[in-house]
Amino acid sequence: MTNSKERLQKVIAQSGVTSRRKAEKLITEGKVKVNKKIVTELGTKVSPQDDLEVNGVLLEKEEPVYYMLYKPRGVISSIHDDKGRKVVTDYLGEVDERIYPIGRLDYDTSGILLLTNDGDFANLLMHPSYGIDKVYVAKIKGIPDKRELNKLRKGVREGDDLLKIVNYNILEVNRQKNTMIVEMTLHEGKNRHIRRMMDVLGYPVSKLKREKYGLLTLNHMQPGDSRALTPHEVKKMRLLASD
Repeated sequence: MTNSKERLQKVIAQSGVTSRRKAEKLITEGKVKVNKKIVTELGTKVSPQDDLEVNGVLLEKEEPVYYMLYKPRGVISSIHDDKGRKVVTDYLGEVDERIYPIGRLDYDTSGILLLTNDGDFANLLMHPSYGIDKVYVAKIKGIPDKRELNKLRKGVREGDDLLKIVNYNILEVNRQKNTMIVEMTLHEGKNRHIRRMMDVLGYPVSKLKREKYGLLTLNHMQPGDSRALTPHEVKKMRLLASD
């Protein structure tokens, strides 16, 4: 899931209405409404889609923004980390809006990661039934044959999950180093999806990169680079998810 929800007092403070401490006081005094209902619990979390009122004044909603990041390896797919590690928003420079990642990439996985403050767009892209292609390139230890790789199309069981791919394409086989590079296409991506699948088959992944997300690619980007999506790209991604 996305990190789309944040504490109510933080959202109020970020809007510039008042400080976080005063926002907490306003909440406990019953002067804050979420979707026209008074909220007094400080632990309440809200999303960008919620309507917020403070002292009877409706907070203005942010304009939707959409970014693509070439996430480097060794970066957390989150907006903050309690251990002080690098997070994806560290690579986006000055962004005033409260953006969050659409889904996630593992700490050791690089490639395309989308970020937005548009919850509807995020949910549309993440819903498995819409089947947007996500193309990964994996370097694996060992050289499975096609019979073994074909198992990935049918799915392999790991824990409570059935993990499968839509298709694969062998890019390189290095018999001296006993490695293979294979491109895999997913529609639904569970936690550590590809790594877990290949572990079940006995061919662990040493490197993994998401190279394509729908129509978006990493062309002319380096790890750590980011850019705003064009209106055309946003529209096309919506259409892909709606097909």
